Amino acid sequence: MHERLSFFIKRDSVIHRLNPMTKVVLALAIVLVAFLSPWFWSPAVIFCITIIPLLQIAKVSREYWNFFSKVVLPTISILFIMQAVFLPGESKIIFQFLGLEITELSIQMAFRNATRIMTMVSSFTLLLLTTHPSELMSDLTRRGLPGQFAYVIISSLQIIPQMQSKAQTIISAQRSRGLDTQSSFLKRVGAIVPLVGPLVFGSLVEVEERAIAIEARGFTSTHAKTSLHDMPDTNSDKFIRWMLVLLVVASLAFRIWLS
Repeated sequence: MHERLSFFIKRDSVIHRLNPMTKVVLALAIVLVAFLSPWFWSPAVIFCITIIPLLQIAKVSREYWNFFSKVVLPTISILFIMQAVFLPGESKIIFQFLGLEITELSIQMAFRNATRIMTMVSSFTLLLLTTHPSELMSDLTRRGLPGQFAYVIISSLQIIPQMQSKAQTIISAQRSRGLDTQSSFLKRVGAIVPLVGPLVFGSLVEVEERAIAIEARGFTSTHAKTSLHDMPDTNSDKFIRWMLVLLVVASLAFRIWLS
């Protein structure tokens, strides 16, 4: 079975053809604008008018919403509930239960923070779904980033899919030995214990393998490096990056002006 080592989904789209650095700047710009905006509803609006259309253009909506339902939605839901209940807010009380008060201000702050996290995670998920790790690594090293740092960044981006693949392999192996992983909730929780050991020890072995890979790829060599991936950096990419930088600067200036 083919082991998926990254989030990258191969598609023929305008977003996929952008230079990797352009997509990095795009993700950072979306996050910074969402966090710099003074209005609590701004991150949600930014998500709707940027992330969702870009997912459609990149043809990765199905993969994104699958990830969103399993990871992002549970996380921001828990964050919203916790902050709505425990954040202080001197405003109109909307709901009160067992001494806990949910106010209009606490809901606004919880909504803003949850949608900020949603927008941040979604922007970088878009980057990962449309950018192959080797292309990003080649572009980073071409721009002067040391190979060791580029390798660490790319390896970090690959940790989650590799862990998922390894966990699925271990689960399949344990099922073949008669482990019950599909019955009641308590039994499924108990079935996690036999999976932890192989997963953790396997990950530790991979750390050593990555260290050997760094040496094998000659990252410590002082000679000039070459790459199999030649990533074009067109004038359109440069124009988009400058426009995104100006957008972030304008957002910062607007936030300072309002304060």
